[in-house]
Amino acid sequence: MSWDLVNEFHYIDWDGITGQNGENLSPGEIYTRIVAWAAKARGKNPAVFDALTEWVLDDSQWTDDKLDDNKRVFMQGVLTRFREQNAGLRKCLKGLEPSGVVNAPVFKALDIFDDELSGRLFSGSKPDDQLQATVAGIFDDFAVMRESGVRKQIAGNKTGIHGTDSVDVFGYINYLKGSDASVQWALFMPDLVKRQQKGFQVDSFDYRQMHGMRFIGMEYFYEPDNTANLDAVQKKVASALDSVPEHASGFDYDLILTHHFGKGVDAERNHDYVGRFMKAGAPVPEGFAHWDFTPDDENTPYLTFRSQFAFVVFSGDTGAMHNGEGFDVNGMYDVTRNIILAQGVTIPYPETYWTAEAFPDGFGKPGTAFLFSVII
Repeated sequence: MSWDLVNEFHYIDWDGITGQNGENLSPGEIYTRIVAWAAKARGKNPAVFDALTEWVLDDSQWTDDKLDDNKRVFMQGVLTRFREQNAGLRKCLKGLEPSGVVNAPVFKALDIFDDELSGRLFSGSKPDDQLQATVAGIFDDFAVMRESGVRKQIAGNKTGIHGTDSVDVFGYINYLKGSDASVQWALFMPDLVKRQQKGFQVDSFDYRQMHGMRFIGMEYFYEPDNTANLDAVQKKVASALDSVPEHASGFDYDLILTHHFGKGVDAERNHDYVGRFMKAGAPVPEGFAHWDFTPDDENTPYLTFRSQFAFVVFSGDTGAMHNGEGFDVNGMYDVTRNIILAQGVTIPYPETYWTAEAFPDGFGKPGTAFLFSVII
């Protein structure tokens, strides 16, 4: 059954990509086929990684008589097979690169995935020393997988068919799953972003790393078809913050800030706060909430967010920007997130994940800009 499980991954079929029977494909046609493969893999692989996690955690599958076969399944059937696929992708994409069709961040995603498949974890980010040691241990002597504690660290927790469910243990398989996703996102997201902009467009996109700021505002509880409640909250917030211009941050957009108190979307509903970024340490009016944003969010006693974000300005039909049909959230949110994923930039989900809709012309006009938390 474990070998059948491995074969469930949507590996690339090179005959279907580069053509056969004399097909003469252009670089654009080959790349389009790779993009289509990546989109299909993203729809299938998260569930297979979850099944792999279940298999690793199942004590009945790890008796001594099964250990040698399990080693072949995990080390050759999973790790080596993905390394071979990555090598084929890299070679093909390098050949296509001069034509200008390749999204360059895919090469960084392949580098990170290759490192993790070889047991070298977390390229470009802070390492988890304990997990790194455990992974190194199974490469040195796979027999340590007899120990359930080792297998719990390797397996981690399942994250659902979309790969977004909250986890208590973020194990080696979780990292492999994330790196597999990053390669696929870099391939198919740019095309998806173009197709998602119907009736509106991106005017500008950049990353901001701001000084320390304090968001001050009031929570708004969404009520369908009741704009009066939102209008009242917006007017109250604007009046209070307009009265203290000496505490303005310099990034003075009216905002609706959304976060989940550092938890996954499956564990905590979204909370929406009408407000603005003010100077760090600005006084908080009675009845208002506040959240601090700092360049470095480590070692803080209170839920603190990074003052690093993608900032996107849109133009066009504001109804289309805010439309939720066919989107995970709405047009502005999805397009912003998908550009970030296409570029291989880290979204700090879920611990310090936040987003905000910005109102360049004030709360009296529709929001036409969006902020999305990143680590840069």
